[in-house]
Amino acid sequence: MGTMARKIDTSDGRAALDAARGEAPARTATATAVRYLLQLVEEKAPGKSVEVRVPPFGAVQVIQGPAHTRGTPPNVVETDAATWIALATGAEKWADAMAAGRISASGVRADISDLLPVRW
Repeated sequence: MGTMARKIDTSDGRAALDAARGEAPARTATATAVRYLLQLVEEKAPGKSVEVRVPPFGAVQVIQGPAHTRGTPPNVVETDAATWIALATGAEKWADAMAAGRISASGVRADISDLLPVRW
């Protein structure tokens, strides 16, 4: 997985975010918005100790610490696209999404609430 191949331009990312937060967003807008927000978290907290997954759209490794190279990482955060967009934009709080069971977080470093929301 690792770093995404192509950096998403800020204007493209913001346009996709606007579209993805609308009613019945196109899959392409949702995909770009998810990847853009993952990219911003990766830029904010570079590292390899926590993997953030938003299937099927993308995953990044973030936060300084023990590097992960093979198999399932010890610290994983996984959520759906709508929840990720809500968390990353500040529309939803980490604790609320956790309580509702919309985030799967395993490992001692998997609480990334201090990285959210991101500036977009």
